Amino acid sequence: MPTSTSTLKKIGRLERPDNTGSAHMFQNPILERLSRTHISVPIVLFFLVSLVCFYFAITNTNISIGVGILVVLAGIFVFTFVEYMMHKHFFHMEPDTPIKDKLQYSVHGVHHDYPRDKDRLAMPPFVSAAYVLVFYAVFTLIMGDYALFFLPGFLIGYSSYLGVHYIVHAYQPPKNFLKILWVNHAVHHYKDPDVAFGVSSPLWDYILGTMPKKEK
Repeated sequence: MPTSTSTLKKIGRLERPDNTGSAHMFQNPILERLSRTHISVPIVLFFLVSLVCFYFAITNTNISIGVGILVVLAGIFVFTFVEYMMHKHFFHMEPDTPIKDKLQYSVHGVHHDYPRDKDRLAMPPFVSAAYVLVFYAVFTLIMGDYALFFLPGFLIGYSSYLGVHYIVHAYQPPKNFLKILWVNHAVHHYKDPDVAFGVSSPLWDYILGTMPKKEK
C-alpha cells in the first residue's frame, strides 16, 4: 500500500515505517529495558486482577451474579469506546508543542515508525499497573461496589485489544471474517493513519465514520 508521507509525519518521525528495526529510546540501559515488554505480561496482569476483583465482587457485595454479569459485559463494551477515543484523540494528538511531541512519540509515534517491534506493542508493566489503579479508583468513585464487576469487564476488553494488536502485527491474516482487523490496521499504519482507530473491533469506526474507504 502507498504511504502518505505528509500525514504519517505527524505520527512518527521516519518518512516510511521500518518493519525490521527497533527504536533506541533511552540512553540509560535500565530505562531502555523497562520500555520494552512481552505482550503476555500485561495480559496476565489484567487477567489476575480481573479474577481477584470478580472474587471480591461475588463474596463481598450484595449484587446478584446476573446483574454482575451484565455489568461485566458493560465494561467490555465501554472499553471498545475508550479504546477508539484514546487512539484517535490521545495517541494521535497533534504534536504542536515540544512536550506533546515527546509524549505523543513516546506512547504511540514510535510504534508507527517501527510497527513490527514486538517488544513495544504494549505499555511496560509498571505503566499497566498504574492504569489498573487509576481505572479502579475512577470506577469505584462513579459506581461503588459495581466497579468490582465493571473493572474485570473493562480489563477483558483491554486484554482483547492487546492480544488482537499483537496478532495483527505478528501473524498473517486468516482467510475468514476476522481478516478485516488485519486489513483495517494495515490501512491505518501504511496508508491513512486518520482512519481505522478501532483495533479490537471496527464498531466505533462504523458508527463515527472513520472506516477506511473501499478502493474502487
